[in-house]
Amino acid sequence: MNTSSTHNTGNLRVLFTVCLAAVILPLNFVSGAVATPAIARELGGSAQALSWITNSFMLTFGCFLMAAGALADEIGRKKVFISGVSLFALLSLLQGFSTSLLWTDLLRGAQGIAAAGALAGGAAALAQEFDGAARTRAFSLMGSSFGVGLAFGPFLAGLLIAHFGWRSVFFSAAAIALISLLSGTSKMHETRNPQAAGIDWPGTVSFTAMLALLTWALMDIPQSSLRSPQVLGMLAGALILLGIFVVVERRVTNPMLDLSLFRYVRFIGVQALPLATGFCFVVLLVILPMLFIGVAGLSEERAGLMMMALSVPMLVVPLLAAWLTRWISAGVLCTSGLVIAAAGLGWLSHAVLAQDLNGMIAPMLIIGVGTGLPWGLMDGLSVSVVPKERAGMATGIFSTTRVAGEGISLAIVGAILAALTHSALAAQFASGEIGQAAQRLATGNLTVAQQLIPQASTAQLQALYAASLHPLLLCLMGITLFSALVVLLALRGNHQETAETTAVCQKDLSP
Repeated sequence: MNTSSTHNTGNLRVLFTVCLAAVILPLNFVSGAVATPAIARELGGSAQALSWITNSFMLTFGCFLMAAGALADEIGRKKVFISGVSLFALLSLLQGFSTSLLWTDLLRGAQGIAAAGALAGGAAALAQEFDGAARTRAFSLMGSSFGVGLAFGPFLAGLLIAHFGWRSVFFSAAAIALISLLSGTSKMHETRNPQAAGIDWPGTVSFTAMLALLTWALMDIPQSSLRSPQVLGMLAGALILLGIFVVVERRVTNPMLDLSLFRYVRFIGVQALPLATGFCFVVLLVILPMLFIGVAGLSEERAGLMMMALSVPMLVVPLLAAWLTRWISAGVLCTSGLVIAAAGLGWLSHAVLAQDLNGMIAPMLIIGVGTGLPWGLMDGLSVSVVPKERAGMATGIFSTTRVAGEGISLAIVGAILAALTHSALAAQFASGEIGQAAQRLATGNLTVAQQLIPQASTAQLQALYAASLHPLLLCLMGITLFSALVVLLALRGNHQETAETTAVCQKDLSP
């Protein structure tokens, strides 16, 4: 009896440790976005270098997730988790002391690798600590922890920056990571996979290099133009590396990414879900703080409070979606959520054009509610639409698609916004450093943009930014609606998926 009680207490401590680590990953992402204007004021730097504050973290996070999972199977889940969280804490501490934007970007990229180790090791450790329905509830709590980080990250970051400066954001992340390490890692059991085949290094290197070149090319378009030899060269290099990656993965015995899973139409449909939520939700976590703080001139604290309208639904709606699968198929719910989010984007575009900050709150709430429906179901769907024996690989591919897709969507949206801003400024002003000003304004640095175009007033630049963001939001609405159509066609009539997802969701909600 005492042994069982001690074992249960140890399991709960492990669960708390992993969930606390899960909170700081989205918290770190959104905090970096909120802190970017403050970092720019102190450290300066080009618009592209400032964009890497968020993009470098997401890029390396997505690239190394599957490699980290393979490493955890080979050398030990506990070891990879502790190493990932420890490195994450150290890099957060170093970012807090950084005096160079270049070092900040490099540290953020390294932190993405640490985050991949923490997530892969923590998830694998939970799978070993819990069984059956308890395992389902544990993973549900880990998913909810991500929602907590997204929901309260902007407000917490704004509060810290307003009272203690932007460095406190990174110091707090380091503190939370250390608490996670001290709370329950001693109770975590070390486990390995005896049949682990090691890391697919050729696949990992080619995949990482491909994503890096693609992201860099997209981020360089505003500065060099799409037709520049540099951009075209990087895009061509990314395409060649993609071809190499496909050839490698088809020939190696234990591929990092099993391409044969893409023969399942429903599996392809599920991959559209994280890509859609990246465009309709995640990019807003970066763009809107820049609008509120850098362009509209709100304090970080108030901007963080406004951002909660977008992210707080993530605490409630995913649970509602799980409950609704008892009567409505997961495919229909996901499609409906994307349509709702698209409607919110259309509404938000009109509020932005009118420069009505208070009028943006309601459409942000609608976007959060709509995104929350697929957000709570797509992890379960990624497993249920393929044969059970291939569920592990399907989960790895889905996680990689989610994180890497979010990084690419950020780069694409940043390039489009810079191009729209450039066109708006060029049409309004005949002199001044239009190109540089457009990049600065697109990243929310209105003060520097005004210095580059002295004849422009604050009100003019605010109106031009709003006029540029308006069509971008409509474009995001179109992408979201197209994704909804893909999901609807790919997942329709999948009775097996609906039944399995319903069973998983009902376990999630059981006491």
